[in-house]
Amino acid sequence: MTIQDFDITVATAQHADFAPIICDEMAESAKARGTGIAQRSPEYVANKMLEGKAVIALHKDGTWAGFCYIETWSHGDFVANSGLIVNPNYRKAGLAKAIKHKIFELSRSKYPKAKLFGLTTGLAVMKINSEIGYEPVTYSELTQDEEFWKGCRSCVNYDILMSKDRKNCMCTAMLFDPEAIQKQYEEKMKKITHKATLLERIEAAFKKRLEKFELKAERLKQKAFTW
Repeated sequence: MTIQDFDITVATAQHADFAPIICDEMAESAKARGTGIAQRSPEYVANKMLEGKAVIALHKDGTWAGFCYIETWSHGDFVANSGLIVNPNYRKAGLAKAIKHKIFELSRSKYPKAKLFGLTTGLAVMKINSEIGYEPVTYSELTQDEEFWKGCRSCVNYDILMSKDRKNCMCTAMLFDPEAIQKQYEEKMKKITHKATLLERIEAAFKKRLEKFELKAERLKQKAFTW
């Protein structure tokens, strides 16, 4: 089984019937990991599909294989790719990574200026996030929208989170800041341009010295000839 056996696409109304089984698998997965997630109802998940804010993966036989959806906070300044889940029957086929990349692209197209963030205890998800461009950050750099933090109430570690004044918990916070990425890119281009300019100056100086050397050699040659 390879990633080519699946169709990964933006979910629509025609996928709404998968919402109940997706929610059940999210809950079972959280229970198996011994952690918690913000519980979502089938209606909530189906609505994300209707809004075009979700990605779904289907096996070529039509079976549900994976899912992830978009949430926005702080008036769209922050975006989270939430509820990443893969059908247990199709794990280890690279679906999680493919879905993550697809939902990231969808988020960037819908909210190009927003900061993308996530909270996770999963090492595999952290690795995928790092490959995309997310970086570990403190909780203070995430949205402070109360509605977001209310979603942590269903997590088994909620008491730990609150006892630490929401400054840290068992999850690792990761952030993709497009503005910071753009600045890094501009700085990199400046360095490249500076190196290119410096190289051009060195080449020009070398060429000038070479021309002087050739001119001097020609004069010596002419002088020797007159002798």
